[in-house]
Amino acid sequence: MAGLFISFEGIDGSGKSTQARMLAKALQDAGHEVVLTREPGGSPGAEEIRSLVLEGDPDRWSAQTELLLFTAARRDHLERLIAPALSAGKIVITDRFADSTRIYQGTRSGDLRDMVDQLHDLVIGREPDLTFLIDMDPDMGLARAKGRGGTEERFEDFGAGLQHKMRAGFLDLARQFPDRFRVIDGARDIDTVAEDVLGIAGTVVNNSTSDA
Repeated sequence: MAGLFISFEGIDGSGKSTQARMLAKALQDAGHEVVLTREPGGSPGAEEIRSLVLEGDPDRWSAQTELLLFTAARRDHLERLIAPALSAGKIVITDRFADSTRIYQGTRSGDLRDMVDQLHDLVIGREPDLTFLIDMDPDMGLARAKGRGGTEERFEDFGAGLQHKMRAGFLDLARQFPDRFRVIDGARDIDTVAEDVLGIAGTVVNNSTSDA
């Protein structure tokens, strides 16, 4: 059967990474072949770019330069991991994909959304089959993200204003692409959120299998 491509999106600290891991495990336990990956990253070259864009001073790169770096990482990720896995009939679950670039780089500095979409169409040309938007109050999400104490906090260091802007942008995207987006309330306990995600994903996986 053809593979299935699932992405998780949301502001920093929304819990999307946890939900991606939990869904991957649940589907694996159900007997499916699952590849869990992330962006930026997922392939050796893309992981190198990850450290460039997620660490360091907030003003290290302009939004335009970030867009080029993220697109380069995504192309390598697509070529080396995502496309081969989908061709092999596997379920690919990614923590972030092009929607994050549409929001973070497309709206952070002026309006670069047209540039983001043009580059995506030219270089990537692939959207997920299903996208989960884990929605979260931006102030709560930022507190969670900063509480992790990691080194990849460049975007968190832009402050709460950016997180509020990003949340609004993600919700706008969900309205723009209702066929593939599912908005999930991430403020609830982890297991309740995971049950909702699995219920939706399970239906899509079963339909995909029956159509194959």
